[in-house]
Amino acid sequence: MTVERSKNADEENFPVGSQLIAAPLRKHVTAFYDFARTADDIADSPDLPSSEKLQKLNGLEEVLRGRESASPETLCAAKLRLSLLECNVTIDHARDLLKAFRMDASGKKYETFEDLTGYCRYSAAAVGRFMLDLHKESPSAYFSSDALCAALQINNHLQDCKKDYLTLNRVYLPQVWFDEQGLTADALNADRTNEKLRAVFDRAVSAIEGLLTESAPIPMVIRSRGLRMEVCVIYKLAQRLAARLKTQDILAQNVSLRKSDWFIAGLAGVFAGLRRKKLT
Repeated sequence: MTVERSKNADEENFPVGSQLIAAPLRKHVTAFYDFARTADDIADSPDLPSSEKLQKLNGLEEVLRGRESASPETLCAAKLRLSLLECNVTIDHARDLLKAFRMDASGKKYETFEDLTGYCRYSAAAVGRFMLDLHKESPSAYFSSDALCAALQINNHLQDCKKDYLTLNRVYLPQVWFDEQGLTADALNADRTNEKLRAVFDRAVSAIEGLLTESAPIPMVIRSRGLRMEVCVIYKLAQRLAARLKTQDILAQNVSLRKSDWFIAGLAGVFAGLRRKKLT
């Protein structure tokens, strides 16, 4: 059974391999993105049982590691393997992504915030670390990058919490937060957000804001000007999405970035990247 592509790069919340990235590196970003999207589509497929999802994800890893020849379904892994060899970047980041997608495919639950950030280490931080390694940045930038990537991931989880619950039976918010409010995950299946669920959402936004604070020094530790500007744009977009999630009813409407957000965050991010100072 084939798996249909659910989303393209131009439909993402945050820029994927934008023009700020040096032209010779964009093909490597594209190869990594295509691999990640293929694996994500497998994990999110409503037509595949968990066992088949895991089998397909394992197949991607076997090709990525050069242990099997590529089929049409695993060609993205073969292309990424060649790309990583060419740019001399480890396959570990791609393998970390597969760990996260296996968690998704097996229906893993997240009891605590620490459990959730552990998932983000594989699902989101791996992307940031790949980008840093691609640009030959110092591993000292991992800390700020990991925090920013976790903020982006939880932003997306909060934005899509109702859809994830209804279509995939997944909850990417800590169960203990629901427990403390006397709620179950079924509270996400409502037309509007009640006061207790709002407290859960506010806690998620607060966590996002804390992660953004942790990541604020990132322009100071990235040498590549293009990557630095892209990261700053992403940071500003994350701030603006978190602000919308803080004030709007996530269950009653589709809370998303607007064209004005992209324009304002783009200008502010590029300027911040050029200044190379701590973000605010």
